[in-house]
Amino acid sequence: MINNIDISNSMRVKLSDIFEKLPPKPKFVEGIRRAPKREFNLSKKETETALKNALRYIPEEWHEELAPEFLDELITRGRIYGYRFRPEGRIMGKPIDEYKGKCIEGKAFQVMIDNNLDFEVALYPYELVTYGETGQVCQNWMQYRLIKRYLEELTDEQTLVVASGHPLGLFRSTPNSPRVIITNALMVGMFDDQEHWIKATAMGVANYGQMTAGGWMYIGPQGIVHGTYNTILNAGRMKLGIKEDLRGHLFVSSGLGGMSGAQGKAVKIAKGVGIIAEVDYSRIKTRLDQGWIDIVIDNIEEAFKVAKEYMDKKESIAIAYYGNIVDLLEYAVKNNIHIELLSDQTSCHVPYDGGYCPQGVTFEERTELLRTDREKFIELVNKSLVHHFELIRELVNRGTYFFDYGNSFMKAVFDAGAKEIARNGIDESEGFIFPSYVEDIMGPMLFDYGYGPFRWVCLSGKPEDLLKTDKAAMECIDPNRRFQDRDNWIWIRDADKNKLVVGTQARILYQDALGRMRIALKFNEMVRNGEIGPVMLGRDHHDTGGTDSPFRETSNIKDGSNIMADMATHCFAGNAARGMSLVALHNGGGVGIGKAINGGFGLVLDGSERVDNIIKTAIPWDAMVGVARRSWARNENSIETAMEYNKKFSDTDHITIPYIPDEDLVRRLVDERYEEALRK
Repeated sequence: MINNIDISNSMRVKLSDIFEKLPPKPKFVEGIRRAPKREFNLSKKETETALKNALRYIPEEWHEELAPEFLDELITRGRIYGYRFRPEGRIMGKPIDEYKGKCIEGKAFQVMIDNNLDFEVALYPYELVTYGETGQVCQNWMQYRLIKRYLEELTDEQTLVVASGHPLGLFRSTPNSPRVIITNALMVGMFDDQEHWIKATAMGVANYGQMTAGGWMYIGPQGIVHGTYNTILNAGRMKLGIKEDLRGHLFVSSGLGGMSGAQGKAVKIAKGVGIIAEVDYSRIKTRLDQGWIDIVIDNIEEAFKVAKEYMDKKESIAIAYYGNIVDLLEYAVKNNIHIELLSDQTSCHVPYDGGYCPQGVTFEERTELLRTDREKFIELVNKSLVHHFELIRELVNRGTYFFDYGNSFMKAVFDAGAKEIARNGIDESEGFIFPSYVEDIMGPMLFDYGYGPFRWVCLSGKPEDLLKTDKAAMECIDPNRRFQDRDNWIWIRDADKNKLVVGTQARILYQDALGRMRIALKFNEMVRNGEIGPVMLGRDHHDTGGTDSPFRETSNIKDGSNIMADMATHCFAGNAARGMSLVALHNGGGVGIGKAINGGFGLVLDGSERVDNIIKTAIPWDAMVGVARRSWARNENSIETAMEYNKKFSDTDHITIPYIPDEDLVRRLVDERYEEALRK
């Protein structure tokens, strides 16, 4: 019969080799945000399973002491986090040379993991939540410890496999294989819903990686600063007739934590005036201390008064309104205040898990309700969401341009009972009456051309390396080619001045497939020549290719394939086949479980010719798989881009491009025979 002694002796990577004795109970630093209690929906039998699942990581001699502790965490927090195994104090991404490892990739990934859990970066660092209310690096601190140890052991002839935060183990591969393959929360279709995910997460078998947290390459909110900057700038071009920037124009939104913390900074860079509502003062303080907002006001009348003053002066200001966005919009409606651009960036992919704070409830009351009376909380959320929608609809009727920022706001409103937000008034199959920002702006103006959030981290930790990469990236961009290139050339020119770095020395830049390849090759050359230290490349999964998300990234796909996840899966598999250092596939993204599949990558630039070859094959594929899919959906700008690509790479690549049928022909034929089809 198998016993725990034999099991222990068969492993060389285990907690008992990291700790000589059970670590002491943790001390929590005062003032650090903590995750609210998560929903507990387990049966008695499932609770037993959850406890056994957590104890799988633990040597038998520690079970008696840790079992009641883990059960207490599950009952009081809704999850087993294993707080004892968290390193004491602040975790942060250190320079790569300070990490142990047998290959450069193993050390690079440790930098990224630790950066994700930095007090200055993470939303709830003690609960391993990086951003988006529930986006985690892994499920618990036992996994964290083991992953770190595995990365120290990893060689360039092995691949580490990570399944929903669990390090499955090291497996023999080749130097041209991925060093790490990650999946998160890939639930079987029949069970791919919020209820089953909550249960699976509580049992310790599912991890919500968001988009980049679970892929270990979150660069702080800088990424969403750039996305928001691009979005509001292009919304201004499309709806307000601006040419250069948003001087004299007002943008109103909500959310200053995690990803949404970008909004104030983005509106400042776009030279506009912003009012961003937030109910959690700790999140406001973070952005105030960073300089990402300019002023905090808790009086609605005063907030609009200050905004008007700056609009009249054509000067930029980011105002944090300390209060609920619904109150703010209610005031605007009652007092006939014109809001030009309006959105929402709260975590509506998890509205009942703390992502949305209902009107009439303080943030502290929200947290207490989550702990003591979840049913009441859900009732209040639904009521508030419906009223929130009614106010937006009234403002839109008066001339406001409202767009869903891909946070599942409109889906949350629909789920709350406001069926009239659906275009057909019945279900979500035809979309919603308000546009997603991708549907109107990012899709046709950026994604269809292949532009998306290309990112890099200077692993040396040296600010001077980042400045050198900024300069090199600028030299690879022709600002006169398209307005997209001009916007991004200006962005990277001013990036250091705008003080965008939070955590590691990282940068983001929207580029198309060939632009990304040029920049990547230049960076690898600089590493090779000793001009800079090693660099890790990646992207936000919010991109041209890699993410199938009908309510966000692929909301401008109109051929019916918006519900398919083929592109994300192929992107992931194609990047693995081409030798990316890390590949990841996640369920959920920023829109919630069952609503998206995200494929991501990481590539460590070590200066080698091997990496040059990966760049030349993998980087264009990563973006062009999205352009090809968008082209096949008959998106005009993507068709144009695909045709250009076929011409440029006729000797190596070829994209299938759709013929365009005559609309009148199709409509006439269907009109003639549709009733017949129904009868048969």
